[in-house]
Amino acid sequence: MINNIKTVFSIKDLENLSGIKAHTIRIWEKRYNILEPMRTDTNIRFYNLHNLQKLLNITLLHEYGYKISKIATYPEERIPQLVREIISKKNSQNYAITSFKMAMMNFDQELFFNTFDWLISEKTFKEVFKEHFLPLLKELGLLWQSETITPANEHFMSHLIKQKILIYTEALQIRKPTKTDRIFVLSLPLNEIHQIGLLYLQYEILDKGYKTIYLGESMPIENLQDLTKHFENITFVSFMTIQPDRSVINQYVKSMGQKLLQKNNEIWLMGQMVEHIDQKVLHERIRIFDSMEETINMI
Repeated sequence: MINNIKTVFSIKDLENLSGIKAHTIRIWEKRYNILEPMRTDTNIRFYNLHNLQKLLNITLLHEYGYKISKIATYPEERIPQLVREIISKKNSQNYAITSFKMAMMNFDQELFFNTFDWLISEKTFKEVFKEHFLPLLKELGLLWQSETITPANEHFMSHLIKQKILIYTEALQIRKPTKTDRIFVLSLPLNEIHQIGLLYLQYEILDKGYKTIYLGESMPIENLQDLTKHFENITFVSFMTIQPDRSVINQYVKSMGQKLLQKNNEIWLMGQMVEHIDQKVLHERIRIFDSMEETINMI
């Protein structure tokens, strides 16, 4: 580990990143010599980025029906060549996520952009986000929790995904809203910094023809209240991923209702923490959503 950037990996890291069990990786090593791990003074295996990239490519080939015994006979340069042939068949789901993972581990912006450009030539931005970015983000969360990747890896990839959302959002923001019966104000609670979901939801709302006001992370309720002086029929939208704490979330939501629900305003809430909200005491114009899809369908 150098400057908190991971350059060597345990066999458990390889399992987490590839989805191949450590026991299976050991068998592949012993029987087919597909990887050449280094060893510590105490004889514990460790692997470099080249090993990781090779294993991810082999995993992809294996998923597409290639036998490990056959892959093991190929020259080193043949494996990425076969992966590229799979790409050309436009069967992108597994390849794209593998490619994004390698971009993350190598801090390789060019690989990220090339993979995205290839996907967007075949799909809409909505399809790319739902089929590739969402599964990738869920996996990154698990990889970070298990310390397989560092915060530097996760932040690098999250920033690139945010960048793409913003680019496609701006193209919608310059259009005049076609629906004027409601305005959406998007924000996150105090100390909540996870905004990719909220950013993407703004894209979906704009695409439906509504005006949005994006206020972003760590926004006090009192500041949201200021918007009620300028607009009517506001839908306040918020993601609660790690905040507010479960011990205060009911009081927080009650305070939102008291300060924001003038006239026909509504509050939409989603995220992991909403499961701790006592829905029996909710105001009738506060809605709890279990998923992004459910929220999008309500717009």
